[in-house]
Amino acid sequence: MATPQRMRAAMKLVTDAQDLLEKGDVPGAKRNVDAVIHNDPTIWPAFYVRAQIFASQGKYELAIQDCNEALRQYRGCVEAALLRANINAHLGKYTEALKEFNSLVALHPRAVTLARVLSDRAWFYATCPNASLRNGQQAVKDAKAACSIMIWKDEHMIDTLAVAYAEVGDFNSAVQYVSQALAVKGISPNGAKLFQKHLALFQQNKPIRL
Repeated sequence: MATPQRMRAAMKLVTDAQDLLEKGDVPGAKRNVDAVIHNDPTIWPAFYVRAQIFASQGKYELAIQDCNEALRQYRGCVEAALLRANINAHLGKYTEALKEFNSLVALHPRAVTLARVLSDRAWFYATCPNASLRNGQQAVKDAKAACSIMIWKDEHMIDTLAVAYAEVGDFNSAVQYVSQALAVKGISPNGAKLFQKHLALFQQNKPIRL
């Protein structure tokens, strides 16, 4: 059994790995989580972080395996289930993805996590290539709720609201909200580039697709 001291050290490595991943140091992040899993495969957050790493590398099956393992160890890891839903959507497993989004919303997780779940479901409803699964009105509702929870400070959620408005054909609102997303302080260069791309499509009255 791991001592409290070892647990703290392992969790620090996991936290550091998440920071490294967000800074773009994927090899450094992977070294950290691999070391944690090698020493103690019961540290479930390490599997969730490694799943994010695999997803960023396009290794989706490995990412899903790690999501499954994190959830096997701790069923309350909503973030791992959300990542799995987004990967399934990316892989074209739309019905499976939507079922998971809906079950996560029904769980009523803590506010910040619920905002992410609602925003990701909104993105799915607005952009799914399968027209029978798209639901623009629900996408607008979900995205607005997510933005409200985050007091309109999360640029990606505001952009998702813009995408939802584009799906219902309200391109004026789409342009308004993507412009608002672009004006959020501290926006990343990649975020700005993506939102500019969305803005250009909205100005041509074109919606976004997955």
